[in-house]
Amino acid sequence: MPRNLEGRIALVTGASRGIGRAVALALGAQGAKVVVNYVSNEAAAAEVVAAVVAAGGKAVAKRFDIADGAAVDAAVKEVAAAEGGLHILVNNAGIAVNALTLGAKDADWRRAIDVNLTGTFNCTRAALRSLMKAKEAGRIINLTSITAEAGSAGQGPYVAAKAGVIGLTKTWAREYASRGITVNAVSPGYIDTDMTAAELPEERRGDLIKSIPLGRVGRPEDVAAAVAYLAGPAAAYVTGQVLRVNGGLLM
Repeated sequence: MPRNLEGRIALVTGASRGIGRAVALALGAQGAKVVVNYVSNEAAAAEVVAAVVAAGGKAVAKRFDIADGAAVDAAVKEVAAAEGGLHILVNNAGIAVNALTLGAKDADWRRAIDVNLTGTFNCTRAALRSLMKAKEAGRIINLTSITAEAGSAGQGPYVAAKAGVIGLTKTWAREYASRGITVNAVSPGYIDTDMTAAELPEERRGDLIKSIPLGRVGRPEDVAAAVAYLAGPAAAYVTGQVLRVNGGLLM
């Protein structure tokens, strides 16, 4: 695999499992040094670091809660100082919040927005100065969701947050294009992770697969490949876009 990201520093939030883990491995394989963010599962984060290193890459783990603005500011400053800069930010960390609107609690709304939307804002704001110093190497890739464009009954708070991420992506692309930073979003469909597996009963899985034109659910590696493309030099003229990775489920 070409090492197109040699010498780049990449921060991937929520990288201890699922899509974040796959993204960390993909960026590491292309030569980036990956900062593996996690909030609670230290052992899983250490395993991701070990996997990146075993594949010939470089990685370190960094614990902080993306919903805590002060913690994010401090952590990103520490990363930039320790690594000599920051070139790539992947805003992947997120949580699913399932609740019909009529029965939704205030806490459901706040939790979905705090992590999925405010967390993305916190990390981007904290990283921007370092990314501007990276100039044409500066990349922001935000993870949104097919639900942000299609809607999803029973997931109003989550959908609102992920739709907000698309709005921020396009806004930041306009705000920072003059500084050489590209800002894009990746929008996965149904991806086979531990989080989605816990939410979809086996009997519904078959029906879902029938609705996907490519005839299978996605893998975290499918999403990671899209993120790696947007992080690399081949996507230097791509900004403000939402790249759908959903097997044709939404066209």
